[in-house]
Amino acid sequence: MQVKDIMTANPICISDGASLRDAHLLMQSRGVRHLPVIAESDGRYRGVLTHKKMIASVVSMINRYGAGALDRKERFTPIAEVMEIPGQHLGTDEPLTVVVDYFIDNKSGCLPVLDADMRVIGIVTSSDFVKLAKRLLQQQG
Repeated sequence: MQVKDIMTANPICISDGASLRDAHLLMQSRGVRHLPVIAESDGRYRGVLTHKKMIASVVSMINRYGAGALDRKERFTPIAEVMEIPGQHLGTDEPLTVVVDYFIDNKSGCLPVLDADMRVIGIVTSSDFVKLAKRLLQQQG
């Protein structure tokens, strides 16, 4: 099996010009835990913001500035300050064994799938593997 067999195509992305507040609201409204970050100028992949990283940033802001300042701090914190810088990414033909090893070794919850021009065409998450496991188990029984 390959990445293209389980990836979520055309995932919800966010611009690198957005704020942490924008990301927070987008994650809540769309029910996603990972947001690939794309350059506002050319749409190329810049990084990823995970729910875990966003929550850690929000908790840090509350601890540092107090709950009353959270909304203001989120609005003025650029995504670029909290996103994870590009590291590993995938192509559609990558074998799933490579992805599994990466998730295990790096305790990562997602990997973006990029085309040759570094544009996001999909995302693979740990949830995609849970869905795959369910499908395979159902085929057995």
